[in-house]
Amino acid sequence: MKILNYFSYNSVVILSFFFVSLVVLMLNYLTKGKSNLKLFSSYRSSMLNPLTYVRLFTHVLGHVNWSHFVNNFLYILLIGPMVEEKYGSINLIIMILITAGVTGVINSLFSKKRILGASGIVFMLIILSSFVNIEAGKIPVTLVLICVFYVINEIISGIFKKDDVSHMGHITGAFCGFVFGYFIF
Repeated sequence: MKILNYFSYNSVVILSFFFVSLVVLMLNYLTKGKSNLKLFSSYRSSMLNPLTYVRLFTHVLGHVNWSHFVNNFLYILLIGPMVEEKYGSINLIIMILITAGVTGVINSLFSKKRILGASGIVFMLIILSSFVNIEAGKIPVTLVLICVFYVINEIISGIFKKDDVSHMGHITGAFCGFVFGYFIF
């Protein structure tokens, strides 16, 4: 097929994350939500259940519906390739896994809510994108503005809004992005 010669799998980690999450979304529809509940959501459960530890990482693959999936992956597909190019595929995989794990653990310790979705990864990528063109010893204004608009908004929303959004997951993702950006640069 000659048409395939015109396409480039230009961002291996980001595109693979997209396609795996798309398959998980279809699986969620096919199982009427059971796959998300059993494998792709993180929540407080028995420490003796091996799936508890798996879900700490796999919750970033699950999404409630198409809208939730699209909202996360519009940002990931926009920002992710630039971040992957800057930090490398292996580093990006490590950062995604650490962010997923930290978000899952924090949610299990401090919340009774079930979380799923890649929004913590989105916030990590948003913060990391501010470090892409950083100069030694200088704080990028874009980083300051992102922190003001996104992170403070999430803190305020987390305190005052009663919704199903994991504002703590967003803040955790942003914090992880800041730590990675600061120490990997």
